[in-house]
Amino acid sequence: MSTPIDPYASDLPPAQREGRLGVGVISAGRVGAVLGAALRNAGHQVVGVHAVSEASRERAEALLPEAPVLEIPEILRRAELVLLAVPDDALEPLVTGLAEAGHFHTGQLVVHTSGRAGTGILSPAEQAGALTLAIHPAMTFTGMSLDLQRLSACAFAVTADPSVLPVAQALAVEMGGEPVVIVEEDRGIYHAALAHASNHLNILTAQSAQLLRGIGVEQPDRVLGPLMRASLDNALASGEGSLTGPVARGDVGTVRQHLMLLAGSGLPADIRGAYVAMARSATQRALERGLISETTAAELLDALA
Repeated sequence: MSTPIDPYASDLPPAQREGRLGVGVISAGRVGAVLGAALRNAGHQVVGVHAVSEASRERAEALLPEAPVLEIPEILRRAELVLLAVPDDALEPLVTGLAEAGHFHTGQLVVHTSGRAGTGILSPAEQAGALTLAIHPAMTFTGMSLDLQRLSACAFAVTADPSVLPVAQALAVEMGGEPVVIVEEDRGIYHAALAHASNHLNILTAQSAQLLRGIGVEQPDRVLGPLMRASLDNALASGEGSLTGPVARGDVGTVRQHLMLLAGSGLPADIRGAYVAMARSATQRALERGLISETTAAELLDALA
């Protein structure tokens, strides 16, 4: 195996730094192709990429143009670092099958990019002598080159045995991100937090845009964009201290009107359900911060019931 990675040897061109590795990418999905390109930009050599679908092959050609498209066993034979960027549910059976077939080898770095799992899911590879790392970029991916620029503002959740944790941190730095250590038992909560923030923000945006389009607003993004960006910036800076709106003001009448209108015919039921759930949570947190009284909170919860 090559000399351990030194992420701080930035005074040398990437390809001339110590610890450059032969990287195998499995597979060329949105995440794998981008992270493979980020490692290549750091001077590592992509020795093989697994790409089955037409979209994956096109992505590999665009982001990893010189990397040969190979079958998984051949990639593992060639690679010093194996990047497993497969769907969460596919990870465990893939690792188990490859280990049973004897494809992992001693000293090989095996990295997965799943948010919910730590290194325990890689135990079959570890038993075969591999060094296992879990590295998850906290970002949504398009699978295009613009993602490489976005990695510079991205946190990477890293989980590994203390003996190889510095390698995981170094790889995150080399890909342009900031390593954040998450211990094995906390990976599930970490992933739930990210899914709640990212996926549910997407749904809230879509629901609000649907309401605006329903009343004739042709470009709801122009209405929602400045508001939501400012709200997100304030929330990240001040947390619940930036809470505003009818719940934080104790405007029970406004909340009742919203609920009545959202129950109207022709509107999707999930919008009202989401409004009620979030307004209940906002009521509890506004009460805890002293923004509203217990009496007002009770009135709001009664209305939301």
